[in-house]
Amino acid sequence: MIIAGLMTGTSADGLDIVLAEFTHDADAADAGAADSAAGAAEAGGELGVRIVAAREVPFDPNLARDILRLLEPNDVPLSLVSSVDARLGRFSAEALKQLCVETGVDCDLVVSHGQTVRHDITDDTVTSTLQIGQPAWIAEDTGAPVLSDVRARDVAAGGQGAPLVGILDSLLLGEATEPTAVLNLGGIANITVLSPHSDPLAFDTGPANALIDVLARRITQGEKGFDRDGELAAQGSIDDELLARLLADPYYARPAPKSTGKELFHSAYLDGFLTARPRLGELDAIATVTALTARTVAEACRAHDVTAVIASGGGTRNPVLMRHLADNLGEDITLSTTDEALGVPEAAKEALLMALLGWLSWNGLAGTQPSLTGAAHPSIAGRLSPGHGPLTLPEPLTTLPAQLKILPN
Repeated sequence: MIIAGLMTGTSADGLDIVLAEFTHDADAADAGAADSAAGAAEAGGELGVRIVAAREVPFDPNLARDILRLLEPNDVPLSLVSSVDARLGRFSAEALKQLCVETGVDCDLVVSHGQTVRHDITDDTVTSTLQIGQPAWIAEDTGAPVLSDVRARDVAAGGQGAPLVGILDSLLLGEATEPTAVLNLGGIANITVLSPHSDPLAFDTGPANALIDVLARRITQGEKGFDRDGELAAQGSIDDELLARLLADPYYARPAPKSTGKELFHSAYLDGFLTARPRLGELDAIATVTALTARTVAEACRAHDVTAVIASGGGTRNPVLMRHLADNLGEDITLSTTDEALGVPEAAKEALLMALLGWLSWNGLAGTQPSLTGAAHPSIAGRLSPGHGPLTLPEPLTTLPAQLKILPN
């Protein structure tokens, strides 16, 4: 089954696309399961995936600007929400269609995350989550069915609805032999903690690039939406007073599972701290929020006694951030990337998650687990928009595969 995964993250800089070919051997057990037929059934068989193609497609400047407007905590006209919903749907459809033409691949299913424009939390409970990017445009252009709105069902079941990547991390690592944190450094940072003797746990640690991007746009007068190669942070010095004030935010002390977004970590939030340091230069400010990301991620990892961290996301391309993270983790915790440790390109991991959620939902399997999101029960993710033909789902599976193996191209 070939599934396209489309991911638009909290950095709001572009669309990540993965074309993934899944193969399922229901009779194969993982290495840790019994060799008997009963052992194989309990293990749920073996799921393999081959990444056929992966691409990052930057948004056009007008779409990027309007998405960023929706992410700020200001009142916006409903017409802007409707416009971005349609334009992002058309953008996603065209980008996917072009990649399919270039690769000669027809998709059996498309999974579109869309752009999260609201993720509202009251008293540690997610009360609503909204992703836009109309899937009908994708179904119309590609002819394939589209799975979308993948977070809402988990929220309805009392879960955080984020991060959803825990299911992918759990299947990629299989049985963890040591406490390991799988880290994503997007706009928001999240980790999945996998340990040999406890259920997996996933949560947002706080900002990754969200505050860094705000300052990068200011320093470059909008020419750059992020701190490429950490060049700006490398020119500044960490301000200890500002860092201490930022670290005092109560979010970091909240227990997991928990989630956050740009509803909290946005430009006005940052300005509330910067006004107390009026003489602080912008380069020192960006150096400090870069250190904030590294410090909060490292503290979250140490709180769960991990001995290894496997990172992905745009933040891994910032050598200043990665150096700070390694320093904060210390010599006792190894730091690597998903490219090195799992064979998954760091830029393609979240789009691969969307494709995996599509495979699970298509086959009647839950994409969330209570230990990962705090929901009352597992949920099948998303809602389906038919393609050019009627929806014909296979006989549902009953057992989650034991492991996801990355297959060579």
